[in-house]
Amino acid sequence: MKNIIVVLLLTFVGFTVQAQEGKNKNVKVEFHVSGNCEMCKKRIEKAAFSVSGVKSANWHIDSTALYLIVNEQKTDVATIQKALAKAGHDSDGARALKEDYDKLHTCCQYERK
Repeated sequence: MKNIIVVLLLTFVGFTVQAQEGKNKNVKVEFHVSGNCEMCKKRIEKAAFSVSGVKSANWHIDSTALYLIVNEQKTDVATIQKALAKAGHDSDGARALKEDYDKLHTCCQYERK
């Protein structure tokens, strides 16, 4: 009986440790975010930083790529993409609602796909 309890306990502890190993504190992430100008850059980076766990955010106007350093223990890419969509910007994983897009300044209203 003791052996069964010990085996079950070790198995449980093993799975717990294994599950916690999967998340990193500094993960580099890159994805596309639609935008046009410096105002977009500021808004996109501000929206990314509004999500807890985002350590670095840098959006490039020419390539429309957003480069992030993220703490996976606090957030995930989908949460960041939802925050960007709420700010009016489409990304690879989330599309902004029409009313959020319409709030953008006219120079920031990119061509939607």
